[in-house]
Amino acid sequence: MTNTITKNISVIIIEDYKLTRIGLCSTLNQFEHINVIGEAEEAVSGLELIKKEKPDVVLMDLGLPGMNGLEATLKTKEISPETNVVILTSHERGEEVIAALGAGACAYCLKDIEPNVLSQVIVSASQGACWIDATVAKAALNLFPKPENITNLPKAEISDARAQLTDRELEVLKHLVQGKSNTEIAKELIVSVHTAKAHVCSILQKLCVDDRVQAAVKAIKENII
Repeated sequence: MTNTITKNISVIIIEDYKLTRIGLCSTLNQFEHINVIGEAEEAVSGLELIKKEKPDVVLMDLGLPGMNGLEATLKTKEISPETNVVILTSHERGEEVIAALGAGACAYCLKDIEPNVLSQVIVSASQGACWIDATVAKAALNLFPKPENITNLPKAEISDARAQLTDRELEVLKHLVQGKSNTEIAKELIVSVHTAKAHVCSILQKLCVDDRVQAAVKAIKENII
């Protein structure tokens, strides 16, 4: 990966673990062409920073508290279209790679990435180039249907996944994609937190996923909502 560096690249980090943020800031600021101008531990405050600073690049975790990294990526591209999003996460599922790119991210990195490589990815992202960690790229490619099935398979998957969910569960899923908590969902739907939690558990079971992030990923990837 070779790039011509023409300016300092402004970066904002959105990551919920404080030690990870500190480590990233310290590491990236060692590179003369990278300038970390802000950090946030969750998406809402991170989006406020992005709106104010209009950085060249955002390093975005997927598993954020409240609003997840997918929804935050979508909103980043809405409020600052020129800002390029680099996903930096421990999530290795191919579905998450596809959903992240579909949400507007231009790079997908795992957290064990070498500092020098990450700096090069940031340069590439600032120039609008796409980069995917080789570890997860194959998993993402394996999700694409074979040529003989390319006409029928996607439609069947979308129909099957959506058909399993009730109208209320589809409504709850929309809130999940927006990163809302069970308490927030309960308030929106005027139901108890226990009822909201039951709907979420049912959605995870029907979609065959392990957590809320994966449910949001599947909803976006398969156009369920």
